Amino acid sequence: MSTETTSTEATAAEKTPSTARRWGGQIAQIAAIVGTVFLGKGALAEPFYVPSASMEPTLLIGDALLATKFPYGYSTASLPIHVAFPETGRVFAATPKRGDVVVFRWPGDRSQVWVKRVIGLPGDHVELRGGQVWINGKPAAIAADGTGAAEDDSGGSEPAQRYVETLPGGVAHPIFKLRNNGRLDNTPDVTVPPGHLFVMGDNRDNSADSRVPVGQGGVGLLPMDNLVGRVDAIVGSWDLGVRNQPVSNWLSGFRMARFFTGVH
Repeated sequence: MSTETTSTEATAAEKTPSTARRWGGQIAQIAAIVGTVFLGKGALAEPFYVPSASMEPTLLIGDALLATKFPYGYSTASLPIHVAFPETGRVFAATPKRGDVVVFRWPGDRSQVWVKRVIGLPGDHVELRGGQVWINGKPAAIAADGTGAAEDDSGGSEPAQRYVETLPGGVAHPIFKLRNNGRLDNTPDVTVPPGHLFVMGDNRDNSADSRVPVGQGGVGLLPMDNLVGRVDAIVGSWDLGVRNQPVSNWLSGFRMARFFTGVH
């Protein structure tokens, strides 16, 4: 009897380390996968979702974006989750190009991620006159490009004048104008300080950007340490307006023509 008991205990003792090793190996594999994903999102690229109309017609509500992180270097803003670390500047830092579409952490609440277009670089003088951007005393070229429909968060839309704006350096991109005398169509001359950017939404009458101070819900002059990455592509898109329709119609909301398209 004692021999059988000893044998059973030995077998159980042999199984316990084996089970522990198996569980340990699985946990290590899961940790490696999580670490790889975290590293990839922190160092290479990260997906983001567009919740507002401020960048229409370039970006639509419901677009899924891919922002690459290495073009501008890294800071605590590059982390895929918001962590309230002290600011330490950027490593491998590079200044965005005028016209880049960038994702950044909003200075008013760094847990929020916003997207706008870079208009002014450090040292630039930027102002708006009658809705036209002036940079360093020269107007950005603008040409009429028909009309479009500016969407809102509820799925509705309103007519908008569409223009093509060409910034100094040659970057041309579409913009929307909803009205001729918008409240942000005329702004004072602002000198962009070192380490900052002047950013704007392409939907010029529906964007709280560098024309609006942070205290009033805008971006103000954006610190480059807040940059997350550069928007290079739309990887998917779904029209939120179909939410008000029967579920059977929801598949029709996928904007297949926007899948895997570049952002300029």
